[in-house]
Amino acid sequence: PRVCVVGSGPAGFYTAQHILKHHGGAQVDIYEKLPVPFGLVRFGVAPDHPEVKNVINTFTQTAHSGRCAYYGNVTVGRDVTVPELQQAYHAVVLSYGAEGNRVLGIPGENLSGVYSARAFVGWYNGLPENRDLKPDLSCETALILGHGNVALDIARILLSPLQLLRKTDITDSSLAALACSKVKRVWLVGRRGPLQVAFTIKELREMINLPGARAVLDSADFTGLENAVKDAPRPRKRLTELMIKTALEKPREKPVEAQAAAPREWGLKFQRSPQEVLPTPDGKRARGVRMALTRLEGSGDSARAIPTGEVEELECGLVLSSIGYRSLPLDPAVPFDTQRGIIPNSSGRVEGVPGLYCSGWVKRGPTGVIITTMNDSFDTAQSVLEDLQGGVLDMSPSREGFGAVESILRSRGVRPVSFSDWEKIDAAEVARGKAAGKPREKIVDPVEMLRLIGH
Repeated sequence: PRVCVVGSGPAGFYTAQHILKHHGGAQVDIYEKLPVPFGLVRFGVAPDHPEVKNVINTFTQTAHSGRCAYYGNVTVGRDVTVPELQQAYHAVVLSYGAEGNRVLGIPGENLSGVYSARAFVGWYNGLPENRDLKPDLSCETALILGHGNVALDIARILLSPLQLLRKTDITDSSLAALACSKVKRVWLVGRRGPLQVAFTIKELREMINLPGARAVLDSADFTGLENAVKDAPRPRKRLTELMIKTALEKPREKPVEAQAAAPREWGLKFQRSPQEVLPTPDGKRARGVRMALTRLEGSGDSARAIPTGEVEELECGLVLSSIGYRSLPLDPAVPFDTQRGIIPNSSGRVEGVPGLYCSGWVKRGPTGVIITTMNDSFDTAQSVLEDLQGGVLDMSPSREGFGAVESILRSRGVRPVSFSDWEKIDAAEVARGKAAGKPREKIVDPVEMLRLIGH
């Protein structure tokens, strides 16, 4: 059987890995829009979390399998359609992730100084489409809307000492911008309370221990929570206890000279829902955010934030919206639930389209960490294997796989990038990084990538 996977992030690679491992004859082709593979492992994971990127070694092993091929620089839905892939393969798995972001839907969100977390993370991680972002870091206070790990990542990158960032694979241009940054205070704002934050304890602890940055948590936000959290699941309990401990700790007496240097600081604000980004007098830039104060109805993860009628204004020149990524439809031939931003499916089988599958964020929504995506992708791969063995898929016609797709791409003037091409780009990045004392210096321009491999 010939199987095609669209998207080379964790969802795509884990799906391919599972099929190759459990079917001795399957041939899997992975298609990717960018010349370079690995999706959010390359472009989403924070530069100062290199250990999380180790999964790239596993993905590289999969790509080196004699029954796996990688075709980068191919945009499915434009260069080749999903029905054309279905003609060429026995099974097609869509694992293309979430390329959009949820919008706030409030006045002023298009003012300059307001950015989506997705674009900002893409900018410091070298995602080609965000390489020209040039965020304005000339203000002292930044406001991040959202209480998830991505929000903490951004706060950490904004406040990290430069010498820490210099040793990472953060892009050269964002390092230069951060070196001139005036930001010294970051507020992370959420609509709900401390018991509903979505970040994990590891990320919170790392933020609390960030050198040269002080945590500002209001003890009033945590009053009575010790009791409320007694019966909560262990991860939630430990996370809340760490926040309570941090909020109640007396600041250690610092020498006078350290205080004079005014350390950077960050804090969590709860039960505030953004109503409007307020403009500067000339109407062009953000100068603050008006927020509705909320009260919670219900408890735990299902608690809802209801506006109380009171509002508050917070001054800031930089607003980052970290309220979630969003999957987009890929091809008119593929059913798509625009409300939920997913492809309707059952265990990865796309509803009403036999032979079409999905895995990862486009299957279940943009939540969870890499391990969540791994399990989810194995689940989809299992559905593919069951359908192959159970005779659900039409195996009679000989499908040509890439042979058929190649002629379509050639007729449209598209030249795919192979995995060995990527390894040349990889080697060039590592060499450039070595010269600068970094693990790699990412190439951010696809034209330069293609020129490097002689395309």
